[in-house]
Formats: sequence, structure tokens, C-alpha cells
Amino acid sequence: MRSVIAFIGLALLPAAVEAAPEALTLEQALATAREHQPQLQQARAATEAAQARADQARASLLPQVDGSAAYSRSTANYVARPGSLPSGITQQGAAGSSWTTAGFYNLGASLSQRVWDFGASWSRWRAAQATALSQQETERASLLQALTTVRVVFFQARAAKGLVAVATQSLENQDRHLKQVEAFVEVGTKPEIDLAQSRADRANALVQSINAQNGYETAKAQLDQAMGVEGPTDYDVSDETLPAVAGEEQGTEVLLAEALETRPEVAATERAVRAQTLTLRAARAEYWPSLTASTGLTDQGAKLGDLAWNWSASLNLSVPLFNGGATKAQVREAEWGLNGLKAQADTVRQQVRLDVEQARLAVRAAKATLDASGDALVNAQELLRLAEGRYETGVGSIIELGDAQVALTTAAQQKVQAEYALATARAQLIRALGRI
Repeated sequence: MRSVIAFIGLALLPAAVEAAPEALTLEQALATAREHQPQLQQARAATEAAQARADQARASLLPQVDGSAAYSRSTANYVARPGSLPSGITQQGAAGSSWTTAGFYNLGASLSQRVWDFGASWSRWRAAQATALSQQETERASLLQALTTVRVVFFQARAAKGLVAVATQSLENQDRHLKQVEAFVEVGTKPEIDLAQSRADRANALVQSINAQNGYETAKAQLDQAMGVEGPTDYDVSDETLPAVAGEEQGTEVLLAEALETRPEVAATERAVRAQTLTLRAARAEYWPSLTASTGLTDQGAKLGDLAWNWSASLNLSVPLFNGGATKAQVREAEWGLNGLKAQADTVRQQVRLDVEQARLAVRAAKATLDASGDALVNAQELLRLAEGRYETGVGSIIELGDAQVALTTAAQQKVQAEYALATARAQLIRALGRI
């Protein structure tokens, strides 16, 4: 069963059940994606098809056995060719016409084996195998990308949930401020404009709370898509963070060495180059002769109980003399295809270096930003406490109090976004290093 469906099912239990549904964890989201993500199923299908094509290419290396059975019925009227009859016998006299028919059985079996073709068939088979291995690595790259997407979208939903908590806290503060201002205005210690300002601030906080809740529901819908499932979004995501990635403090060259060893894109391009090299070798072998051995056995006659058998064997040497330049064009195509794949391999290596460098720097920047946002949040909380005290004693204004609340809300939102940025950076570093 899908993990997320389990959570959705729990969320749909009758209201009489008081226990809240267990929150969806990152590990469960990743497991769900592995099982249900259509892109992974599509990549798996492509791998199986490539392996089947490799098996097809191997077939040309094995003996080919054919059997046949035929029954025919026809007339046997003799027609002589002009000039082929003895002197004195006319063609009309030699040829007779009759509707009499006779049956004829023809049973046969043949076996053929290509003996040598200068490695053309062998190279095509090895090229197909290398292509299948390349597709296998491409499938692993699809898995790596799908899991990265799940991690990023999961923490996007986690951040949206955090913003809901920030908006809820802000609304609660505004409710508390509104009650306080109403009491002050009622006893005449504060002017009516303070009450109007407080009500406006409370209304704005309510709008932010509604938008935050809608953003959370949207993020969970995106998470469903990333996991490859269909269902309602009335479940919750767990309050967790992405732990530090092993080696995230190391330099680019150290991390790059690991990435070049583990990234499936690198392995896929290397195997594609190998496949194209073998394809080129097979194309060049078409310039040379090929030798095929064959043997056959036939059983023929007018009656099944009275058939005559014959056996034959042959060696066939095929020498290509001229095919309109097709082989030359195939060789040229293979050569340029190989050059293109080598350039692609260089591009992939450069991209891997860029991915590692960007992810490493993003992690470092996100950690520093998270520390700074934490300090900003502490200061904003203190600022609001002081503003509330000043307003209660009549020293501060409603504007000062409102600004302090906005500053606290902004600081809390920044901290949530900083946590999301760090989780995203670590998810990208995991992908850059080729870790599943």
C-alpha cells in the first residue's frame, strides 16, 4: 500500500476517533516515490527494452534453424518449349491438357551459421550490451532526480507548514493586542484610532493565515505529484530536518572525485561512448567478406508414406563489391556520432563539477543564513516584548507596536525560509554526489 494513502486513510477516519493521524515522514515519501513514480516506471521500461535489443543483437551469433512443411495440389499438364521437341513431333501433340490433379508433400529443415564476418556481428552485440548498460545508468539517474525532487518538495511542504505556524502565532498576537487596545480605549487611556489600527492589523494577520494555509495545501498537492500518487491532501508532514551530509565541509576536489565515481550520468555517457566505439567497429567490418555455413534436409513425395529424403550442405562467401557508398556513409555516421558522445561526456563532467560546487556553496551559505535568521528572530521577539511594555505604560504608540509585530513575523518567516534553503541545498548536494 502507498505510504501516503495510509496517511490519507487515517485522516479520513470518523470524527469519533480522537487520535490524530501520524504525519508523513521523508523516508515514507521516498519509499512511496520509489514504488509509484511513473517516471521511474518509464525509465525501467526503457532499460528492459534496451536489454531486449541486446538479446536481439546476440541472435545473429547463434545458429539459425528453420523448419518447413508444405502440401500442394496441382495439375501436371506438360508444355514443351518450341525447339525442344524431337523431329517429327509437334508441340500440339506433345502437350496435353487435363484437370487431373496430384498432391505433393515437401518437408524440410535447415540450419545456418555465420562462421566469420570480421567481428561485425560480435561488435553489434557488444554495442547493444553497452547501450543497455548505459540505459541502466540513465534509469538510476532518473531515480536520483526523482528522489531529489521528493526531498525538495517535502521540505517545501515542511516550510509551508512552518509559515502556517508563524501566521497562526501572529494572528494570536494580534488578537491579544486587539483585546488590550479595546480595554484601553474603553477606559479612555487610548484614542479610538488605536482601536481602528489594531483591527486593521488583525484583519491583515487573518489574511496571511488564510494564504499560509492555502500554500501548505498546495505544497502537499505538489508532494503527491512528486511521489507519483493521487489523493486528497488532508494529511500532515512531519516536523523534521535534513541532517548534515557526510563530507559537506570538504573542498570541491574531494567531493568531485566522489561524484565522478558515483554519478550515473557519468557512467551512462562512458558506456554510450563504448557502445558507439563498437558500432563504429561493426560498420567498418562491413567492408570485408562474410562466410556462412548452412545445411538442410528435405523429405518430398506424393504420399506421406512414400517420401524421398535429400540432404545438402553449403558454404557461402559473400564479398561486398559496391553498395552505392552505404557502408562508407555508415562508417562516417558512426565516427561523428562517437565524436559527439565524447564531447557530451566532457559536458557531463563539467556539469558534475558545477553541481558539486554550487551545492557545496549553497550549503555553506544556507547554514550562515540560518544562524543569522535565528539571531534576527531572537532580537525581533525582544523588540516586540519591549514595544508591548512601552504601549502598556503609555510611552509607545500603536504604530510602534504594529511595526514590532511585523518585524517578528518577518523574522520568523525568514527563519523558516532559511531552514528550507538549507534542506534544499543538502538535497542538491546529495544528488550532486550521486548518493541515493
